[in-house]
Amino acid sequence: MARCTICNKATVFGNSRSHAMNQANRPFKPNLKKVKIVVNGTVKRVNVCTRCLRSNKVTRAI
Repeated sequence: MARCTICNKATVFGNSRSHAMNQANRPFKPNLKKVKIVVNGTVKRVNVCTRCLRSNKVTRAI
C-alpha cells in the first residue's frame, strides 16, 4: 500500500530510541500523495511520493 509508483519507495523499518536508550521497532513511511498524472497519454490516479513530485519526475494532469 505505502509505495510510490514512480520510484518504488516503500516502508522501511528502524528503531525509535528513547532518552534511556530503549529501542522499539517503528516504520518509516514515505510521504505519498494521490495525484492524477499523465502516463502514455492517459490520465491515471496513482500514489506518488513528494520527492518525485518536487523533482518533476511526473507530469500532473490538469
